[in-house]
Amino acid sequence: MPSLEADLARWREHLNRFAALLGHPPDRSAPPGAATAPGHCLIFAPHPDDECIVGALPLRLQQEAGWRVSNVAVTLGSNPERRESRWAELQDACGVLGFSCIRVGAEGLSDVRADTAERQPRLWQLHVDTIATLLAQHRPALVLAPHALDDNPSHRGVHRLVVEAIAAARLDTVLAQTEFWSTQPSPNALVQTSIADTARLIAALERHVGEIERNPYHLRLPAFLADAVRRGGELVLGAGEAPPDFAFATLYRLVAYRAGQPAAELPRRIFPADQPLSTSALLQP
Repeated sequence: MPSLEADLARWREHLNRFAALLGHPPDRSAPPGAATAPGHCLIFAPHPDDECIVGALPLRLQQEAGWRVSNVAVTLGSNPERRESRWAELQDACGVLGFSCIRVGAEGLSDVRADTAERQPRLWQLHVDTIATLLAQHRPALVLAPHALDDNPSHRGVHRLVVEAIAAARLDTVLAQTEFWSTQPSPNALVQTSIADTARLIAALERHVGEIERNPYHLRLPAFLADAVRRGGELVLGAGEAPPDFAFATLYRLVAYRAGQPAAELPRRIFPADQPLSTSALLQP
């Protein structure tokens, strides 16, 4: 099996060619950021692999601001026979990214859907209590979860689960709503990833071997990230504005929560890779 460095070099070469087709200028390195107290970010992943697809912001926070990032495996997929192998693949992928892994229960949570509360209220309350306890234990400054209309049943379920658990824990945090199966209408943060960081995200996604064999969606991730730049240029900067002069980025909607309730939408901002992430700008309304 090729080494991680060989994988990263292969993907950097591929992404440089892709970026050149987009007219993207060479990457510019970010200067060192100002020293700030590192925070903790929790990614609530509906399935193993989501941590790679939406991981741009956590990866940059880890590398540029020294944050600790933990991926919470809310489920391990719907196939019981694949759960142990998916957990092993997830650990490999998080190893590439430098994230730690939190396993919720022996096999992840079951039946995490937006309508589970109505169909199985007792099970849903157990799920909310489990995630609320986890949030109260870690007190993350940033939480990632899918947006409410991300068009996959588990993604919609995880959105509802995390929002209700934040309320139950009365948490002060920022919720970064992510997208994959459906775009969200009002993102307010566009986070660029450099060629090197984008290569790392794809190399990590490639560790989800069973899913890649079924559907080689890692090959399409650069196009997904490039399209976020096209959309984000106008959705974040404003209609009619020119898109930023970079190739790859991820869109989020950042909402500040106080005592478990949504308190404020954060201002619309773009976070280029040649400037270190300002955690104060990122987390403050």
